[in-house]
This record gives sequence, structure tokens and C-alpha cells, in this order.
Amino acid sequence: MSQVRSGFFGTQAQRFQRGQDEIRVWVRYDRSNRASINNLDDMRIVTPTGERVTLKDIASYTIERGDVAINHLEGQREIKVSADLKDPSTSTTDILADLKGVTMVALKSKYPTISASYEGQNRESEKLNSSLWKAGIPIIFLIYIVIAFTFRSYSQPILLILLVPFSLTAVAWGHWMLGFSLNILSLLGIIALIGIMVNDGLVLIGKFNSNLRDGLKFDEALLDAGKSRFRAIFLTSLTTVAGLAPLLLEKSRQAQFLKPMAISISFGIAYATILTLLVLPLFLSFSNTIKQKGKWLYTGNEVTKEEVERAIKEQKEENEH
Repeated sequence: MSQVRSGFFGTQAQRFQRGQDEIRVWVRYDRSNRASINNLDDMRIVTPTGERVTLKDIASYTIERGDVAINHLEGQREIKVSADLKDPSTSTTDILADLKGVTMVALKSKYPTISASYEGQNRESEKLNSSLWKAGIPIIFLIYIVIAFTFRSYSQPILLILLVPFSLTAVAWGHWMLGFSLNILSLLGIIALIGIMVNDGLVLIGKFNSNLRDGLKFDEALLDAGKSRFRAIFLTSLTTVAGLAPLLLEKSRQAQFLKPMAISISFGIAYATILTLLVLPLFLSFSNTIKQKGKWLYTGNEVTKEEVERAIKEQKEENEH
């Protein structure tokens, strides 16, 4: 093999310096003697005894496609297998589970020394999940701080954030109804959904606190906040869903990859509208009852629903000053 390689590829015979350039001299057959496969058959091979014989007399060969490149990863031979989804709505999680539980098990039983690393979308999904755990909780805490400073209340931001898990059920329903699996884009859509949801809740709570400062009773303030802010919240959600509708109805292959994000936002915000207008007032009423009973247990005095709300407390403090 070394003689064949030297004859056709070449062997470095000499290396010398000429000025600032290094000259390397390679020796091999001329072009005419290495232009045909017949030249390989007739090539003279020197045997260990010094005899010269043709290659075809002592060896046989087949012409096959060899490896384009031999890659290594951390000192180990690496083979990269990649593929694209034929159907974008197919669950990559199910495919990966089948590869891990069936295909790789069979390969490892035959070749015990091999190991697999799952990259691509799987790696990006794991990175996103990791970053969400690291950054998600601080971001939610920052949202809480901003809302708490805005409303001067510790409980109202918590009630608003509690709506987020409820809206995720609609995200799951939407993916199931349209036949899509949750993926990275779905998670990004959920992040956008949280921002829209919090915005709708702020509109309702802001009006509720304003009504309390204007002298309305607790129940009246809550009911009026829902009525007066219904149009703003409903139109915000409607325009968002309507803007995403063309993407949801698009049948082209390119649109299929973006649909999970649109599903998360559209289905989530549609359900979040109901949560904001119905469930959030229930949370506010339940929270008020807890604060009212807690105040009674702590002081022994009966207090009204309005007196335990932060907006009224601030108003009293301002009037005293």
C-alpha cells in the first residue's frame, strides 16, 4: 500500500530553503502513467525478496466510495447522522425516544464501545430549558417587583402571576387540536404570552384600584372595573389572535415550523382573556376575604372590605399628611 501511495500520490524526497521560501520536492509517476486504472494494474511492486511483480498478480481490489473525512471528538472517532423532519407536525420527542430506546439499544448490543450524543434541536431544547430555569424565575420575580411598586401591593402581583399556569392548559389544548407537539418555538410563544397576559391584568387591576380611590364599594369597584375594561382587554386579545390567524391557516411547509409559536400565543391569550375577566376578579375577592379575616383575627375588630385594600390605605395616608 505504501508503494501504491508513493507512486500515485507521491513521496517527499527532499526539502530545502531558497531565500525565504521552503521548497519541497515530491516524487511520483508522471501524469500519463497515473491517468488510468490500468496503470494501477500494471504497476510494479517490489516484494521482500527484491522481485518485481505487477499489482494484479499479487492483489485484488474493488472500487468503492470511501470516507470523505474522518472526524474526531475528544479523541474518539465520530460519525454524524443528521436528518430533517418530513412532516413538521411530527413529534421530535417521540422520534428521539424511539432512537434512544430502540435503535441505540440494538447498536450498543452489537457494538458495545459506541456512545451517542444527541445534538441539533434536542440540544437547543435542553439549552433553552436550562436557560429558562436560570432566567425565568428571576424574570418573574422582577415582574412581581415592578407590579408591586406600581400598585403598592404585595398580594395583587401574586394573583396576577397565578393566572399564568391556568393559561398553559389552553396552550396544550391548542397543540393537541391542531396536531402539533410542543417544541422550542412553543416555549418562546409562552414567554410572549406571559407578557400579554400581565398587560391585560394590569389594566383591570389599575381600574379596580382607581375605583376604590373614587369611593366605590369593593364589589362595585370590581364589577365596574370588569365592565369598563372589557372592551380594552377583549380588543387586545382579538387583534392578537386575528393577526396570528393567517399563520395558523397557512398550509405551506415553511409556515408549519412557526405554527407552534402562533398556537401558544393565540390559544393562550384567548383563554387568558376569560381568566382576566372572570378568574382574576375571583382571586381579588378571595384575597380580600383572607385579608379581612386576618385583620379581624389580629386586631379583634371588624373591618370593611375596602379598609384592607392597599389603595384605600394609601389614600388615608395621603390625607393624613
